[in-house]
Amino acid sequence: MSTSPPPSPRAPLVHAAPFVEAGCRHFSGYKPCRFHRPCEGCPHHDPVTAEVLLINLDALGDVLRTTALLPALRRAVPGARLTWLTDPRATALLAENPLIDRVMPLDVKSVAELHARRFDLLLCADKGGAAGGLAMTIPAGERRGFGIDGRGAIVPLNPEAGELYALGLSDEQKFRVNRKAETQLLCEALGFTWSRDPYSLHLGPDERSPGPRRQVGFNTGCSPLYPYKKLSLDIQEAAIRRLSADLGEPVLLLGGPEDAERNAVLAARLGEAAEASPTTGGLRRGAAEVDRCEVVVTGDSLGMHLAIALGKHVVAWFGVTCPQEIDLYDRGVKLLADVGCAPCWRRSCDRDPLCRDRVDPEWIVQAVHDCLAVRREGRALDALRGAGWWR
Repeated sequence: MSTSPPPSPRAPLVHAAPFVEAGCRHFSGYKPCRFHRPCEGCPHHDPVTAEVLLINLDALGDVLRTTALLPALRRAVPGARLTWLTDPRATALLAENPLIDRVMPLDVKSVAELHARRFDLLLCADKGGAAGGLAMTIPAGERRGFGIDGRGAIVPLNPEAGELYALGLSDEQKFRVNRKAETQLLCEALGFTWSRDPYSLHLGPDERSPGPRRQVGFNTGCSPLYPYKKLSLDIQEAAIRRLSADLGEPVLLLGGPEDAERNAVLAARLGEAAEASPTTGGLRRGAAEVDRCEVVVTGDSLGMHLAIALGKHVVAWFGVTCPQEIDLYDRGVKLLADVGCAPCWRRSCDRDPLCRDRVDPEWIVQAVHDCLAVRREGRALDALRGAGWWR
């Protein structure tokens, strides 16, 4: 009878390196960090005090606006390693941001990794099913913001989120009563102290547009989801023609791929009064074109948020959306359409004329001149012109 050799001792599943510092911000366990030196005794050791996940899958402009939360988060949780989960389209807006440790696009790979990790603090900025589902299932010690219950209904995850949650359930409160900007509402909803911090968007020196500087840029369009956020072609043409004549230079037409046809029509109508910028170069190229301007005229759109993030003066008109939810940081003028039914957040309307057709081109021209004047004098400006006033 043969006897088999005794079984070999089971090898450990994980072999530890001689010395690694998994708690350092620069350590991934995949390859050498950017300093390319052993962990032991490294002078660049940056200890992580907390793992934080921010879920923000909303529209591109909303994601950019959420960057105003970052300084408050960093003050409240010094040493945190921040991972930001977002829509793949929005990753370009967050790239190269020193306040974010890692940007992850929402896809199968990211979700698989996040469910294997554990976060000390999970922040969900979105009131949506996908974001809320992730907020409830990714392992975390503390959750703030918004999630979903077993029926799929959105719920606030912490007491501070109650105010922003309630605004979403009452048009009267959202449209007529609230006076807080969305940046303040979100900062407070996630349990941080609001200090009116700015947006955070970083363009490198090699990303600057080669085009000449312009005094005025005109963001002509908006997302197809809310078509009434953009003014009529006739109003835009009248305002641009007057501004070009006053300033002695063309107005720069801004926008994305969805605005290419509109900008081509305006450029053909206006001739030397307008210069069309590229609309298909991607988000960061679009931001670089906005950065060429001193003042940007726009509806409530991604172009508006890019201009705010880049420190431009902004002339923003509002019809279907809420002007009080946007903070221009004392660098702009808000114009209201001459209607009593705004805001409404409607995607279609049978009123005649529409709110977007009741903005006087002269309001735009005067507001731009006001912005140019105070920009050169270094003064603050945050006002509302038009048929109605909001304070």
